Amino acid sequence: MSETDTTPQTETESNEDYNVRIDEFTKVYDSGGNGVVAVEDLNIDIRRGEFLVFVGPSGCGKTTTLRTVAGLETATEGRIWIEGEDVTGMDPRERGIAMVFQNYALYPHMTVRENMSFPLRIRNYPSDEIGSRVDEAAGLLSIDDLLERKPSELSGGQQQRVALGRAIVREPSVFLMDEPLSNLDAKLRVQMRTELNEIHQRVGKTTIYVTHDQAEAMTLGDRVAVLNDGKLQQIGPPQHLYDNPTNQFVAGFIGEPPMNFIDVDVVPDGNGHRIVSEDLFDLKLPERHSKALAAVEPDSVTFGIRPEDLHDAADAGAPDGETFEAEPKVIEPMGSDKFLTLTSPADGAEFSARVVPESDAAVGEPITLVPNMGKSHLFDNANGRTLTARE
Repeated sequence: MSETDTTPQTETESNEDYNVRIDEFTKVYDSGGNGVVAVEDLNIDIRRGEFLVFVGPSGCGKTTTLRTVAGLETATEGRIWIEGEDVTGMDPRERGIAMVFQNYALYPHMTVRENMSFPLRIRNYPSDEIGSRVDEAAGLLSIDDLLERKPSELSGGQQQRVALGRAIVREPSVFLMDEPLSNLDAKLRVQMRTELNEIHQRVGKTTIYVTHDQAEAMTLGDRVAVLNDGKLQQIGPPQHLYDNPTNQFVAGFIGEPPMNFIDVDVVPDGNGHRIVSEDLFDLKLPERHSKALAAVEPDSVTFGIRPEDLHDAADAGAPDGETFEAEPKVIEPMGSDKFLTLTSPADGAEFSARVVPESDAAVGEPITLVPNMGKSHLFDNANGRTLTARE
């Protein structure tokens, strides 16, 4: 699509609904004369006020994308639009963005107040406006009592709040956040996720957030964009990605513990189908799954089911349905439930179940499981795509 094709549409949509557009973006790095594709043909429209999270494994292209939106990297191909304006060739300072980094990037010789006011002072804002903006941001972040301290006197969580405050005082059109919580301990990360949600609701500005942690993505994002090998795998609301993964990669990346994948044979059964895994189970497929198989006729498939959809048959709340047995290899009590790591008798392949804490499961003793087949998935082994997307 040419620039003349996209410009009028972008300006119209940006003024009404969107304020960031990533248009046919590709980034190729030169590595010893060989081109390494970091991001390939990425197209995303980001709504005004939206909290969009890029998530994926290391090297998937999420930080490269964020840095290109910020103007810290140049696009090999494609355009970046902010507020209806093509900013692809603009300096970062001209883009109306503020970035929060993983390492906080605070000046150690400055106080908190000086750090927060710095981006305004170098732009020659009036001192009274600088003071009011800093005080307002400090109140929002509950760091009023820290304004005269140096970064060395602050905890990791407090330093991150200061970094957020420095971004907020700029009153940007877009916040860009590159794994801002990755240096915090687990408990503080959970606390800061809640605070980030609250801040976003109060400030209401578009936020593009990068993380490798799917739990962060699921709890923070209005929408989540899953990247792998430089390509967009799927984008949508967190629950939609969880319930309707478009392929096996997304299904395995989103959710904790991850989805189980089991190779199966598909066997015709009257007007439907059954799936068979040697010495483990022989299960009737739901009608929706059978219709999908009949429509596509894949050569081979993988059965996917989340641990929480494998129930201890002895549990009073377990669904009705066919059952199978497996032996727990490891049992992890988590308080509200138990995680079971089980093995297949045929090949010793491991899979997991998440059962109620009252379960009598014991290591080495067979347990009867009942799968919730209505929440199961089938994937085409030829391309990894789901065959059983739900409405």
